[in-house]
Amino acid sequence: MTLTGVTKKLGDFFLNIEELAIPGPGIYGLVGPNGSGKSTLAKLMAGLLDPDSGSIDVEGLTSREITFIAHKPYMMDDTVYNNLVYPLKLRKTNPDPHLVQDLLEKMGFTKREKQKARSLSGGEQQKLALLRALIFKPRLIIADEAMTALDIDSLDLFEKMILDEQKKDPIIWIIISHQMSQIRRLVNHVYFMHNGKIETDGATEDLFTVNSNPYLKQYLRAYGDGISKSGEHQ
Repeated sequence: MTLTGVTKKLGDFFLNIEELAIPGPGIYGLVGPNGSGKSTLAKLMAGLLDPDSGSIDVEGLTSREITFIAHKPYMMDDTVYNNLVYPLKLRKTNPDPHLVQDLLEKMGFTKREKQKARSLSGGEQQKLALLRALIFKPRLIIADEAMTALDIDSLDLFEKMILDEQKKDPIIWIIISHQMSQIRRLVNHVYFMHNGKIETDGATEDLFTVNSNPYLKQYLRAYGDGISKSGEHQ
């Protein structure tokens, strides 16, 4: 995916991405302070917003191969099961009952298939949204603070699922998060945003240890999760 000269004005906010290239399958991080434009950029990448100017080349991906997981995911007024398999129904694909059951069991939804999805807690809705994104095997998943409400066990399980799936069939993940410990565990390359622009980017460890950008340094002091100057956890 390549963005060139992309701009978007929303109220007083102005996004200006001169160039951003996602070179291929991998797990990428998009970080920055609140209001820096992360969610706006993510929605442009996902095709949920149109740019005011510039171009976004998804390089052969179709809209049905791209999915966006929001911080507060939308749940249809329907059952857990129907929410989970909805992406398959959209694509006229019959759900694999063994896969569906396996996903439900992994996330603690066994015997809750008929429960209304909107009655789930915030963390449970995030789990269901992540499963719903994975079930149809997209080629690009954009997760916008999509794991913030998960308990530790569920978070560990999802991170392991993501890494295991990447080994078998690599796709593009773009993960937006303020949890720098999670970014370090999952992400290969980080893009740091400030005031509607990409200020700097690089390999995750390099960005955390040797990058001299003052805005990034300030951000890591606020959200570094105990990362020391040497890059090790304190």
